[in-house]
Amino acid sequence: MKKLKVIELFAGVGGFRLGLEDTENYEVVWSNQFEPSTKAQHASTVYEARFGHENHRNEDISEVPTKDIPDADILVGGFPCQDYSVAATLNNSKGLIGKKGVLWWSIHRILSEKKNPPKYLFLENVDRLLKSPSNQRGRDFAIMLKSLDDLGYAVEWRVINAADYGMPQRRRRIFFLGYHKSTPLYKQFKKAKVEDWIFEKGTIATAFPITSTSSKMISFDITEDLVSLSKNFNLGEKLSPFQNTGVFIKGKVYTAKTKASYIGKRTVLADVLQKEEIPEEFYIPEEEHDKWYYLKGSKKETRTSKSGFAYHYNEGNMIFPDSLDNASRTIITGEGGKSASRFKHVINTKKGLRRLTPIELERLNMFPDDHTLLEGISNTKRAFFMGNALVVGVVKKIGEVLYENIKST
Repeated sequence: MKKLKVIELFAGVGGFRLGLEDTENYEVVWSNQFEPSTKAQHASTVYEARFGHENHRNEDISEVPTKDIPDADILVGGFPCQDYSVAATLNNSKGLIGKKGVLWWSIHRILSEKKNPPKYLFLENVDRLLKSPSNQRGRDFAIMLKSLDDLGYAVEWRVINAADYGMPQRRRRIFFLGYHKSTPLYKQFKKAKVEDWIFEKGTIATAFPITSTSSKMISFDITEDLVSLSKNFNLGEKLSPFQNTGVFIKGKVYTAKTKASYIGKRTVLADVLQKEEIPEEFYIPEEEHDKWYYLKGSKKETRTSKSGFAYHYNEGNMIFPDSLDNASRTIITGEGGKSASRFKHVINTKKGLRRLTPIELERLNMFPDDHTLLEGISNTKRAFFMGNALVVGVVKKIGEVLYENIKST
C-alpha cells in the first residue's frame, strides 16, 4: 500500500509529522501553523526549518480557502486548546465559544467543503475537553462528535497518559480517530461488537492495550441538532457523561472508564538527562533556593486580592527536587526562564539544583535533540514549544496501527 497523504493543521513545531513520517507510511502534503496572538511566528519558522517551505502555510487557517488545500487521505492536528488547558481554571474555560476554540470549525469547514474529504481523522487535545465547559460538562465534545457524525464519520477516543506506556513524561491527552462511512474500516467498526472494538479490536486499543474498571459501560444518544445540543446538552449536571474511553457511531455514544495495561520498559527522567556539561544559566543560585522551596511547598496562609479582599489560600507540597526514578511531570508552556516557579522541573545534581535544558525537554516529548534549536529562538521559547507539544511516541504508535488496519481491510 502507498503512503497515506496527510494534511497537518495547527502543526506547531511538527510533533504529528515526526511521529507519522517516522513510520515511513505517511507523507505530509500540506501543513498549516499560525499563532494569531503574536507578530513573530516562531513555531512556523522552526517547522519550515525542519521540513521545508513547500506546501506549508503560515496563515490563519480560517482565512485559507478550502480549494487551496490539496486532497489527502487523513487530516491530523492538535487543534488549539488554550480555552481548555490546565493553564487556566475550568471556570475560565470558554470551550467552543472561546477565541481559539472556534478553530474547530475550520476543521469542520474543510471536511464539509472538500469534494473528496479525508477518509480518516487523527486529532489531539487536552483531556479537559471531555468535561468542558464548566456550566455544561461535556458539551463541547458532544458538539464535536455530532458535527463529525453529520459529516459521515464514526469516532473512537481515548485519554492516554504517555507514561502509562513506558514513555518519559506523564502527559495526559485525548486522542481521537475518525473513520468516514465510505471506508472499509468504518464498515468493520460498524459490524464489530462495541465492547470488542473498545477493548481489543479498535485502532487505539490495539496500539495501547487497556483493561476495564469496575464501572459499567455507559451508552446514550446524541441526536439533537447542533444549536439545540449547544443549549441543552447535560445542562445542570455536575459531571460529564464522557469517560476516558469511548466510541461514537450513528448517533450513539458508548463510553467506559478504563486503565492502561502495559508490561515493558519504562523510561524515567534520569534517562533523558544530558551527560554533557550544562551551561551555568540552568543552575539555581543558592541565594534563590528559598524562593523555590517556598513555591514548591505546602501553604496555609491568608492572602489579599487586588481589591483588598482577604481570603484563605491552601495548597499541598510538590516533590522537590523532581524524582529521577519516575517519568517526569507534565511540561507546561511556562517551563522556561530563570524565575522561580512551582511548576518548572528542577533536578538535584552533584553541582547543585538546576532546571531542565531545552534538549531534555525535547527528549521528554520524544523529539529529536535540538529540533527547536534555531538562530533567534530563545531557550525560553524552546521550552514554550515543548509545553505546547505532544509526545511523539504516542502519535507514532497509533499511526502504525492505523496504517496496518487500513491496509488489511
